[in-house]
Amino acid sequence: MKWVGALLLVSMTTWIGFEISKRLNDRPRHIRQLKNALQILEAEILYSQLPLQEAFMIIAKQIPEPMKSFFHALSEEMKKDGIELSLLWEQHVNTLMQQSSLGPIEKEILNQFGQTLGQHDFTQQQKQIQLTVSHLDRELEEARDNQYRYSKMAKSLGVLSGLFIVLLFF
Repeated sequence: MKWVGALLLVSMTTWIGFEISKRLNDRPRHIRQLKNALQILEAEILYSQLPLQEAFMIIAKQIPEPMKSFFHALSEEMKKDGIELSLLWEQHVNTLMQQSSLGPIEKEILNQFGQTLGQHDFTQQQKQIQLTVSHLDRELEEARDNQYRYSKMAKSLGVLSGLFIVLLFF
């Protein structure tokens, strides 16, 4: 019976370590997806001069999950009348944070961008998008650094901490 408990404990700590490692590995990918989405948004606003609702739908068709769901939901919600875009954006950013590996800094960057979205002319909007992309570039570098530095360590610590606890109690 002790061996089953020990095996379960080691399995659980190993799983936790692998989950932490997965989040570290997913964060740079999600930031890149977000950057791509903003660059598509910039092109759609400047060159196609589409309304935001249609631009969001186009973005949703071109990028993978979880960003796809984010932009698709925004597009669908914008069909309803009387909803302020900045509040809608903030609600969907909160949902995105739960579905993705983005961190609190990316949330703040997105919320700041959402406050300015649709409030300026084309050139000012382009500058806001470029500013947001540059902030995301900085966060992407940090995410890559954390991925490189801590991903393998999280896996190893998961296994080793389970083994340590088992050895400690036996």
